Amino acid sequence: MSTEPALAVKHIVWDWNGTLLADNHAVLAGVNAVCAAFGREPIDIEHWRSIFSRPLVACYEGLLGRSLATADWSSLDQLYHRAYEELLHTCGLAPGVPDELHRWAATGRSQSLLSMWFHHRLVPLITEFQLAPLFARVDGLRDTVGGGSKAEHLAAHLAAQQLDPADVLVIGDVVDDAVAAAHVGAHCVLVSTGAMSAEKLSVEGVPVVDSVAAAIALTNHPIGGQKTVY
Repeated sequence: MSTEPALAVKHIVWDWNGTLLADNHAVLAGVNAVCAAFGREPIDIEHWRSIFSRPLVACYEGLLGRSLATADWSSLDQLYHRAYEELLHTCGLAPGVPDELHRWAATGRSQSLLSMWFHHRLVPLITEFQLAPLFARVDGLRDTVGGGSKAEHLAAHLAAQQLDPADVLVIGDVVDDAVAAAHVGAHCVLVSTGAMSAEKLSVEGVPVVDSVAAAIALTNHPIGGQKTVY
């Protein structure tokens, strides 16, 4: 156990899909709906976790073995989300949620939610799960088509709360969360429960853990410059 002083993190920015929401089966259903529409054989979740990357257009071009025009991507995005939404009611919160978030709040520190899922769907769902009061701010994607990087969205999310990135810990489930954190100068921990495998996550040099509880626990240890999978 580390004897170094605790990291001075005052705020956590949470990701939603694959981090606080356990939705891998719905994600896979969406991906395989796309595969079926484009004449590709279905894949399993481990295959998806091994190839997932952003921008998503390039990820799907690799999966489908073809280039995607703007119209193709718009159609694909709608197809994915239609299949995903059909299973959304079967998705639950990740282990440790909301208990770990309540424990964090009880320390007097703050937290917010930034997702690349659509804002108009995100807010009602976190309200249904009775999570909304835990977050100082909630931002989802306000564009009609997704698939891009979180970096600029994170910058705007922190600016809106007048947060110093050095005081912020981003917790997410994909490499793009670490890239976004680095872009603004925030800390990051990645959980291996969502769209990417621990092996793929570890290349970013930030801690990779297997649960929300383990991610929060690392606020008691130095974060940054590590490539260890805890």
